[in-house]
Amino acid sequence: MKAVYYRRFGGPEVLEVGEVRDPTLGPHGVLVRTRAAGVNPLDWKTREGLLAPLADAVFPVVPGFDVAGVVERVGVSVTEFAPGDEVIGYVWQDVVRSGTFAELVVAPARTLARKPAGLTWAQAAALPLAGLAAYQSVVQRLRVQPGETVLVHAAAGGVGTLAVQLARWRGARVIGTASEHNHDFLRGLGAEPVAYRGALAEHVRRLAPDGVDAVLDSVGHRALRACRELLRPGGRVVSLVEPKVTELGGSYVFARPDAADLAALGRLTEERRLAVEVARTFPLEQAAEALQLLREGHTRGKIVLSVGP
Repeated sequence: MKAVYYRRFGGPEVLEVGEVRDPTLGPHGVLVRTRAAGVNPLDWKTREGLLAPLADAVFPVVPGFDVAGVVERVGVSVTEFAPGDEVIGYVWQDVVRSGTFAELVVAPARTLARKPAGLTWAQAAALPLAGLAAYQSVVQRLRVQPGETVLVHAAAGGVGTLAVQLARWRGARVIGTASEHNHDFLRGLGAEPVAYRGALAEHVRRLAPDGVDAVLDSVGHRALRACRELLRPGGRVVSLVEPKVTELGGSYVFARPDAADLAALGRLTEERRLAVEVARTFPLEQAAEALQLLREGHTRGKIVLSVGP
């Protein structure tokens, strides 16, 4: 099969495109023919070796965690899916080796859900990891309630756009940080935008003089430090990038594969409560360019690789 792969950790220069061995289907796996694969910060962090403490790498590594495609075969223990089913998944495995930037992917059945009706392949591939990170943060960890004020950092990014919509669905008022050129876009999602440059806490205080009830951080550093000034008594904070958030009394969330959560996200898209923003689609052969664009930041929504026809 054709795939993107790398033989050592490094920058964009280590990525190759070519033929590799088809993955082996085990008893609990699902063989998926990839139609599209989402691109995430986790991909370049893994390529650069930053996830080595969390997962062993077996070279050559095929990167990628998000997949949307069609089931070709299922393992002998799998009853949830059948050949021909259209599925999406966040294919996290504790050994980094056979990812989703490939024509074929073997995914544990527990990482998959049915593709939501109405989404394009690119939108479907953009949903799993970012959607799970947003859902598990906003709904499960922050437990956002109606009438609360929620601050979402990097609100125009892949996770941020979904987090804004989920918080609005939960009945919250949302303030979102973003570059000025994305402010109208955020207003369209129902958020009140603020610039993240300059005196961040002051910008937010102009809109919420009494502070906010909850913060979702996907930036770290200065944005996380501002939480001390912005949270109301009893306020909650979740960070997707900084484990030291626990020192502020907050929670660190590393998105986990969960078929039920993924199905819940799919239902929200079908009910048109959740829209998936795709910034740009690249062919599989241009994975290095796609990852570099993501690495540079300031992308609205998600970047996706088109793999199948």
